[in-house]
Amino acid sequence: MDFIAKAKYARYSPRKAGQVLGLIRGKSVAKAFGLLPLVPRSAGILVFKTLKSAYANSGASDPERMFVKKAWVDLGPVMKRVRPMAMGGRGIYKRKMCHVTIVVSDERNGKKG
Repeated sequence: MDFIAKAKYARYSPRKAGQVLGLIRGKSVAKAFGLLPLVPRSAGILVFKTLKSAYANSGASDPERMFVKKAWVDLGPVMKRVRPMAMGGRGIYKRKMCHVTIVVSDERNGKKG
């Protein structure tokens, strides 16, 4: 059975969060919990909390039997900001947000156990 957790409107770049999700996709929850604190990206904290929530939603007692079935990131709203530039111009830069979704299952690649 699948259990889902979502983190919406997170102030991380979708590309950087996606790189962290790529590390845990397909692994057991126990391995992912061991790996995420060692990841040198700040988005690792967000992914760790979302994975912890998905595992808690499952109600399972053993993280070795649960697997990260799917993990993806979507682009959230973009805040546009302006910085003064030379000769009265303006430089627009974007503050990106993302939505992280993690699906945890007790099946590995469609096979139980």
